[in-house]
Amino acid sequence: MERRTALKAALAAGSAGLLAACSGTTSGTAEINPAHVPPKARITADPARGAQDVPVVKPVTLTVQEGAFTEVAVTNEEGAALAGEFNADKTTWTSTEPLGYGRTYTYAAKAKGTDNKMVSLDGTFGTLTPASEVRATLYPGDDAVVGVGMPISVKFAESITDRAAAERALSVRTTPEVEGSWGWLSDRQVDWRPREYWPANTEVTVTAKLYGVHYGGGAYGKADVTTTFRIGRNQVVKVHTPEHRMRVYRDGAEVANYPCSNGRDDDPNLNTPNGTVIIMTKEPTSIFDNERYGYTDVQKKWCCRISNHGEYIHENEENRANIGKANTSHGCVNLYEADAKAFFDSAMLGDPVEVSGSKANFPTTSDVMDWLLDWETWKSRSAL
Repeated sequence: MERRTALKAALAAGSAGLLAACSGTTSGTAEINPAHVPPKARITADPARGAQDVPVVKPVTLTVQEGAFTEVAVTNEEGAALAGEFNADKTTWTSTEPLGYGRTYTYAAKAKGTDNKMVSLDGTFGTLTPASEVRATLYPGDDAVVGVGMPISVKFAESITDRAAAERALSVRTTPEVEGSWGWLSDRQVDWRPREYWPANTEVTVTAKLYGVHYGGGAYGKADVTTTFRIGRNQVVKVHTPEHRMRVYRDGAEVANYPCSNGRDDDPNLNTPNGTVIIMTKEPTSIFDNERYGYTDVQKKWCCRISNHGEYIHENEENRANIGKANTSHGCVNLYEADAKAFFDSAMLGDPVEVSGSKANFPTTSDVMDWLLDWETWKSRSAL
């Protein structure tokens, strides 16, 4: 009886000790040092630290979670700062200007977490170095006023392999809205023309965001280019060569009718060819040479070039006897001097000139041959 009582007492004492030990572990008497708790805020960067060959049009983005930025700086190797801005709650910083080719950038960012602890991030990344930087030009230029047949032309200093990439970077905005399409004339030129002649007084803005665009083969766009210009009045010239007359129309109404002599009918090489071209240049005087046909350094007045094939509208008093009667020129439209001056004064670059009735057609080799193609054929020249 006494032994059982003693045993129970011993067991009870052991159980009490076990419970006391368990209770001591769960009570949290071992305190954690706050200095050893990691900060809640975390900063990430895109491009990541150490990235190379970064595209120059890719924005630099720094983001902080569980906190807000106190400062961000991104600088190139010369110390110039990259422009950028924070979002409203300062959890994201994004660059607002493009990067430079072949540059090394350093970023340094600090942020305060929701736990009031500061965190920081620094590092560098490098941008790509092109095999070549290709310059592009836009025509018409800013503030130009041009005729209703004027195409928009983008010309590149080097051949473009990835035409689709280049074309995707181009946009045309018009007031009023005008249907049109890009078409490649060569691997160095892409034009935009409307389906029909431009409406008079159309406002046109062209944006070519070509900087950073990869054209293929390591060639990249050198710079963005833009232009804003206006379409003038509607004037169209029509020459039906057998009639020996050149008619000028404004808004569809005939406003001038000049006798003319066109290219010789008996030689297709000397015809004034069929097709729609435009006034490309206006030259008060010009020198004409064609050794094959026995003349050089012949000067004529009031010359409007209509192709890169050699055709002009100009005065030719030496051919006065045939003007209005016979086609005897070597391809140009010959006018009396007074008529040539009157037309020259009325003409605008981009005015359409429609020629019909000849035995030959304009060749589609000029860098201004947009209207020699029908609409479906023109659209098929787009790379998109």
